[in-house]
Amino acid sequence: MRHLLEVVNSKAIHASVEEVWDALTNPRKTRIYMFGCAAKSDWKPGSPLSWEAEIDGNTRIFVTGKVLAFQIPHLLQYTVFDPNSDMEDIPENHLRVTYQLTEAEGLTMLTIRQDGFENAARGQERYEEVYNKGIGWEPILNQIAAMLEGEKS
Repeated sequence: MRHLLEVVNSKAIHASVEEVWDALTNPRKTRIYMFGCAAKSDWKPGSPLSWEAEIDGNTRIFVTGKVLAFQIPHLLQYTVFDPNSDMEDIPENHLRVTYQLTEAEGLTMLTIRQDGFENAARGQERYEEVYNKGIGWEPILNQIAAMLEGEKS
């Protein structure tokens, strides 16, 4: 049995759970913190999800996946796969990303978990890329917080 590989990061954000949820699902906002990519989906479980960016007037898809869970405004889970890689596009090669949101005392705790590496092609390598010496999703969480907290200034 392989060891479970997962990356987990959390951040308390000075914004309502609804504002954080909007930042996770609104393509205009995802562009700000997700390397210029807009998250495109109807957000229904089972529906496709793509992360797209405009480059030189052309739309380029950087990540594809499928929505697994969508429970407004507390849980969003989807798969991710790089369609530009040389890996076979099969379920085993898709990783899973889970956003969990809880609100207390004017703060929203956003926890992001990415897993599924242990059964995926080049899983250890992909895990190390995401884990990034323990940094993981922290830069993205920081950008989400800066965007939302800056809107209140």
